[in-house]
Amino acid sequence: MSLTRRDFARTSAITGAGIALAGSAGVLATAPNALASTETDTAHGDAAAAHGQGHGQGHGHGHGLPGVGYGPLKSDPKGILALPAGFSYQIITYSGRTRLESGEFTPSNHDGTSTFEGPRGTTLLVNNHELAGPRANWTYPVPLTEGLVYDPAAAGGCTVVEVRRDKVAEWVGIAGTATNCAGGSTPWGTWLTCEETEDKAGQNGMTKDHGYVFEVDPVDHRANRAPKPIKALGRYAHEAVVVDPKRGHLFLTEDAAGPNGLLYRWTPPAGFRHGRGRLRTLAADAGVLQAFKCFDSGGRFVDDLSRATGTGTVYGVDWVDVPDRDARQVSTRKQFGEGQVTRARKLEGMWWGDGGVYIVSSFARAESPVQHDGQVWFYDPRRRTLTLKVLLGVNPDPGKDGAFDGPDNITVSPYGGLVIAEDGEGVQHLFGATDSGRTYPIARNELNIGTAAKPEYSEFTGVTFSPDGRTLYANIQTPGIMVAITGPWKRQKK
Repeated sequence: MSLTRRDFARTSAITGAGIALAGSAGVLATAPNALASTETDTAHGDAAAAHGQGHGQGHGHGHGLPGVGYGPLKSDPKGILALPAGFSYQIITYSGRTRLESGEFTPSNHDGTSTFEGPRGTTLLVNNHELAGPRANWTYPVPLTEGLVYDPAAAGGCTVVEVRRDKVAEWVGIAGTATNCAGGSTPWGTWLTCEETEDKAGQNGMTKDHGYVFEVDPVDHRANRAPKPIKALGRYAHEAVVVDPKRGHLFLTEDAAGPNGLLYRWTPPAGFRHGRGRLRTLAADAGVLQAFKCFDSGGRFVDDLSRATGTGTVYGVDWVDVPDRDARQVSTRKQFGEGQVTRARKLEGMWWGDGGVYIVSSFARAESPVQHDGQVWFYDPRRRTLTLKVLLGVNPDPGKDGAFDGPDNITVSPYGGLVIAEDGEGVQHLFGATDSGRTYPIARNELNIGTAAKPEYSEFTGVTFSPDGRTLYANIQTPGIMVAITGPWKRQKK
């Protein structure tokens, strides 16, 4: 049943501010440089030993104040990762340095990642590698492991990483896919890897159509053989995906421009039951793929999410069928005319938590009605409302350490609030956002891939906690480094 604009306007008039949502992130009013106060419990994680590569602990300067967040970041003498005092990191994989079980080097361009409980106390991670176009473009593409290849011309894919206390192993989960970006985990213990491309066979060197979602099983190697795209979820520049464990819906973001991308919802067909490998059995037209359409409390259509200029903004959401989900002639986002759907620039990471979906819009510039340097929204599927939780104003000096901009991958923290990977301009961070409405630094990328005169720092990706909540995993996308961060994690005061 559709939530009509009249219904939403009437509900808003009755409840007023009460329609704002409750959730672990609260209303996160995050102006640039705002910092969080933290208190209560601490949990020291055991560092995951890995290859003996680059163990680091901070020294030097950072931003933050004593007693706020985890304190100032300390520069790393190894030039990898600045962390607060008491925290440390270990390198798990490093493209061109660590090797797979099959002998090849770890592929580059680490992106979306999730953790899973492995056998005998191990932690398994599935790690996307965002490699676009033909294999010849990349020094370290995902190896074409027999039986796991979709398109032998494509460079991307996923690796599976097994972390033990004294050993790390890595192998290919899927190969021959393209531009594997954020993705998402499922309640049944698998990984959905998303292709952020619309290349068809014959374009950009590809031999098969791309722009699909594939399922990767971190435990059952046999389940990954003969990869098959889940065409029911549509073909477009996929970014992330989450599963509603109660209703069975899948929510998907599209990272695209000209016009801006869409948020999608896939409803399974009647009688379908989710489970390992079941999505790949679906017909290409199974279920219903829809794009979102928002309206404000006055019933007015909202054309773009950048229109929201204050945290706590609440929109009603309706869903509109996608005419041709496989985009044979026209991209899915271009199949809608003015006034039919709501758009947003750089729809990126998502995470399920607090009974709904956290959704990131990384930034908005001249292509959007209003400019900003990042939004985090929360969609409540029960109320069919979308609430702005985090808003980052345009950062006037991204080369200066301090303010945050360009949120991308995201996870819900077991210590309250969110942890967000920054993909902005200039300095790059992992930062937290608390229930009380503040942001605080967790880590800073200190690996300069530019020059001394013109420094450049890659984005963070794949932020995710271990199943026991003691270790925070994250990636530096270029050159491709996975790190495990441990320390005195604190439950953030609300």
